[in-house]
Amino acid sequence: MIEEPTAEDVAVFTQQLGRRPRGLVGVGARCVCGRPLVAVTAPRLEDGSPFPTTYYLTSPGAVAAISALESAGRMREFAEALADPEIAAAYRVAHDQYIADRAKLGDVPELAGISAGGMPGRVKCLHALVGHSLVAGPGVNPIGDLALAEIADVWRPDRCTC
Repeated sequence: MIEEPTAEDVAVFTQQLGRRPRGLVGVGARCVCGRPLVAVTAPRLEDGSPFPTTYYLTSPGAVAAISALESAGRMREFAEALADPEIAAAYRVAHDQYIADRAKLGDVPELAGISAGGMPGRVKCLHALVGHSLVAGPGVNPIGDLALAEIADVWRPDRCTC
């Protein structure tokens, strides 16, 4: 459930990102302590630019853990998981859901058929995929779920590291 951001949420996002969030329309997921984990962004930014990344991971501990996975080359291995027909089919469904979720926030013709994180055919940005998993819940985005499982020793949503 996406929550409207409070002034405190905007301040936390600003601290997490090191800048004021652009196009912020909501908080998609929160830490068990209540601080925002995922920003929900409008599909069109204030300057008119289309912005496909609806859900973006912002929590510093989670961002660091996911960045470490990306630096270690895990995106390539996660992409190889798409050779499994069941994972590929679930990833396609996640892609479709992502597009449907974004459409509720506004119609941006330039983004037709585009989701985020490389969906549905590749793995491009684990931050977006994990953000989607945290908002949608387990079992929706298989690659985001795999990444969350892989960082569970370092970061997980049910344990505060703020």
